[in-house]
Amino acid sequence: MIGYRRHAAIRRNNKQIASERISILLTLAREKIKEEPNLAQRYVKLAREIGMHYKVRIPLEYRRIICRNCKQIIIPGINCRTRTRTGRESHVVITCLICGGQTRIPLKERKAVDNAKAKIKN
Repeated sequence: MIGYRRHAAIRRNNKQIASERISILLTLAREKIKEEPNLAQRYVKLAREIGMHYKVRIPLEYRRIICRNCKQIIIPGINCRTRTRTGRESHVVITCLICGGQTRIPLKERKAVDNAKAKIKN
């Protein structure tokens, strides 16, 4: 029977390997989306499955290129539309052209804007 510390070290090592594999798969998916979209989609599916199995979060830079609705890889100019919106809060809207799902990404954090306004008033 393995001791607790040894088991924890093995689990940490597995998570590190899983996160490396996720990064590699999603990088390959980004490169292959134009030539072979089905292969790129398979890479995304494998990366998500690895992340769920080892309980590893997909990095933010890669999470932004996966549609939240249909789980397809989205690349601006190929299968998604990117627009900026202003108003109360400025944000970027990414619309998936496959399923129509939208993702909104704020451009500035609210606290940073409030702090800047407070400094100007003082």
